[in-house]
Amino acid sequence: MSSRANTLVIVIALMWVVHFLRVVLPGSVVYGIIPRTAEGLAGIVMAPFLHMNLQHLWSNTIPLAILGAVVLLRGSNQFLSIFAMTALFSGFGTWIFGSRGMHIGASGVVFGLAGFLIFRGLFERTFAALVIAIVIAVAYWQMILIGLVPQEGIGWAGHFFGFVGGAVAARTHAGTRGLRRRSVM
Repeated sequence: MSSRANTLVIVIALMWVVHFLRVVLPGSVVYGIIPRTAEGLAGIVMAPFLHMNLQHLWSNTIPLAILGAVVLLRGSNQFLSIFAMTALFSGFGTWIFGSRGMHIGASGVVFGLAGFLIFRGLFERTFAALVIAIVIAVAYWQMILIGLVPQEGIGWAGHFFGFVGGAVAARTHAGTRGLRRRSVM
């Protein structure tokens, strides 16, 4: 297995190991994001690895594997950087704007990876990046629209800020590649 694939496997395995520990040792891992509380800040780092149940875990594992594999085409360092950026944007956005209760799950990162791939196409303006952006937008448009609408029991703030974090990561990683400067006279 390549080092790129290993990176994604390790991230996903961590989610599954943490879930297994929560099932086998209840109360052992409980650091979710609790908005606007000091204890909730620790959850920003842990939340992407915590899931309510197997359905929740699977619903984040599959798109994380697909979108993560596409991001990994550019290398492990870029994937880890984008994973961290979107997790932090999602986490801090949830901590500041989230509804009451504990917020957990990797969906903010999933939305961040989708946002990254869509906005990378817009910022880089290369054929490959634009094709990937269009495919991701078409494949995930419903998830994006539904996930960004506030609903009871769903952390829309994490989704929204993860998506924004993905856009920021796309701009950060695009640099000047594909961007044309126009001179104003």
